[in-house]
Amino acid sequence: MRTLSDTILNEAELERYARHLVLPEIGGTGQQKIKKAKVLIIGAGGLGSPTAMYLAAAGVGTLGIVDDDVVSLSNLQRQIIHDSAHVGEFKTRSSAISIARINPHVKVEPINCRLDKTNAEEIVGGYDIVADGSDNFTTRFLSAEICEKLQKPLITGAVGRFDGSVTTLKPYKTGKDGTLNPRYIDIFPKRPPDGLVPSCAEAGILGALTGVIGSMQALEILKEISGAGESLVGRLLLYDALAARFDVIRYKRKKLVQPEIAPMRD
Repeated sequence: MRTLSDTILNEAELERYARHLVLPEIGGTGQQKIKKAKVLIIGAGGLGSPTAMYLAAAGVGTLGIVDDDVVSLSNLQRQIIHDSAHVGEFKTRSSAISIARINPHVKVEPINCRLDKTNAEEIVGGYDIVADGSDNFTTRFLSAEICEKLQKPLITGAVGRFDGSVTTLKPYKTGKDGTLNPRYIDIFPKRPPDGLVPSCAEAGILGALTGVIGSMQALEILKEISGAGESLVGRLLLYDALAARFDVIRYKRKKLVQPEIAPMRD
């Protein structure tokens, strides 16, 4: 159990996070919330890498990283948390080593498995907020379902060859108008058939694109933790790298979808 002493910033941390502390929207209170937070990152790949690195640099107290894959040479073009020396290592171990170099104040919990129906509820239940950086719709739908059930904020990102998207999901709460926030299925009503969406191994991907989207996931997580700014709930942020353009699509909860759990108010 975390106590008040877990959030106290020592002298080294006060210096390390000085640029956060002078921000009125963050300040000492916000930084203490960041230190107290436990964030789960699903996938230590192209999106999970920058997400984990920026959250570690920001001082998130505990980072859980769930992945069952090992580092391969072809990963290194975009999965910047790993390096050549760790080819063949489990991505969770490689991530933990890199995070320790970035910030020794962050606790890393490597979870060396694939998130599935048998373990998702237990794993997600141990964290305050979840970042989904997985590369398949099966995991994305599962993480959205479990986060809704356990009432955990979910920041989910996705990338294609030259484009990406990010949104925040809190479907267990109501918005300012009193209606329930939308679910993941309000963006994607049905899981696309396997093979319909090509993998990055098949279609290719511009490595730096994952840095843009993964960094935005980290930013939205820090906003959720600290309470700064406006979240992406009900808004899908789209990025077209070739056109250097951001667009926002607003989406709402479909009226035919009935809530399975009692809503909470922001």
